Amino acid sequence: MDRRRFLSRVTLALSGAIAGLVGVPIVGYLIAPLFEREQDVYVPVGDVSRFQVGTTTLVQFDDPSPLAWAGQTAKTALWVRSISAESFQVFNVNCTHLGCPVDWRTDAKLFLCPCHGGVYYEDGTVAGGPPPRPLFEREWRLSGGKLTVKTQRLPTAGAGTP
Repeated sequence: MDRRRFLSRVTLALSGAIAGLVGVPIVGYLIAPLFEREQDVYVPVGDVSRFQVGTTTLVQFDDPSPLAWAGQTAKTALWVRSISAESFQVFNVNCTHLGCPVDWRTDAKLFLCPCHGGVYYEDGTVAGGPPPRPLFEREWRLSGGKLTVKTQRLPTAGAGTP
């Protein structure tokens, strides 16, 4: 075998190895969602009596990751709007524009985003500013006198409201 053929084969072998090293993680990333199954896990965020009708309350809780392999707990918060004794709206604290935490202004009955001036009505719909969609809502249910909220990943730009 001459030198040219040898170097050509070495180049092809190294190119194949590099393609494999780069390609395997990319393929794994692309097909992983096909094998992930999120479980319906609801975590308690407080007694129903804590939420007075007509008020919006910030609750902090440990949100276990819906990914089984993550093995960690996230400290997070939610806005809970009590519509009636058994009806709620539960919002992620993150603005749908760039994810900054929104503040609830009781006197104005508005959620305000301090980063870029996003404004939401009390029902989470956009009132003004750059947010492209309403606040993300969480699924909830009542269980034994407690308000429980479904765990989920933080929605991304391509995701719709649940």
